[in-house]
Amino acid sequence: MNDLDTRLEAAVGLARAAGDLAMQYLPNPGAATATLKGAQDWLTEADGAVEAFLAEQIGELFPEDGFQGEEGGELRPGQRRWVVDPIDGTSNFARGGKRWCVSLGLIEGTTPLLGVLVAPALDEVYAARLGGGATLNRRTIRAASTTEMPRAMIEVGWSPRRPNAEYQAICARVQEAGAMLRSGGSGAMGLADVASGRLDGYVEAHINLWDVAAGLAILAEAGAYVSPFLDGSGPVSGDVIIAAAPRISAELRQIWRPHAPQNAAFTES
Repeated sequence: MNDLDTRLEAAVGLARAAGDLAMQYLPNPGAATATLKGAQDWLTEADGAVEAFLAEQIGELFPEDGFQGEEGGELRPGQRRWVVDPIDGTSNFARGGKRWCVSLGLIEGTTPLLGVLVAPALDEVYAARLGGGATLNRRTIRAASTTEMPRAMIEVGWSPRRPNAEYQAICARVQEAGAMLRSGGSGAMGLADVASGRLDGYVEAHINLWDVAAGLAILAEAGAYVSPFLDGSGPVSGDVIIAAAPRISAELRQIWRPHAPQNAAFTES
């Protein structure tokens, strides 16, 4: 077993355990009672507990690796860095919903090495490593073969860091192209849905590293197009993310282009 296989096996086990821990905190369905860090930016007791668990366990298993969490920031520096979102889709979690996940990615420089997403309430585990393909519940997944926008389903993620008018304009352009709009409340799971072919595209004007760290590896190994998030400002301050079925990626990038901020990691390739 090579180095990345060892880490991937460990990451799947840890993310599963972290998901089980999060399930212990899952509230009954209803109005959210969690803390608000900002508009629709939720924080629950589970976020801190899950991140602390993963930081401790990864530190014991791979002390030479760095660690960065959404809540605690960079705990340890390292050439290789584990990046964790303890609960992505916290707004869903806080209401007792099912569409949320534990996101665990390993990156080195601008290269995603592996990614694991565990959605315990849905009984789903996404996993991928560089050169090893991507799976959902151990079955190989590939991005959709969709060739035209009128057959496509696109999710547009909302970010409070960008103007609402920009979000509304992107949604309008997606609809004008004939695609069906979706919004699921979890960027990480939206990216995973593109990788598995459940969605044909995911766009968000500003998203943070911990939201995409796992998804980047999963998308790449599933053959999806994904914008070069790690080449721009993404690792430090967040950036735009565009993920798509390969054969509609050019059209989706053109839909996005009029709204691209100057620092967006956007490419015509």
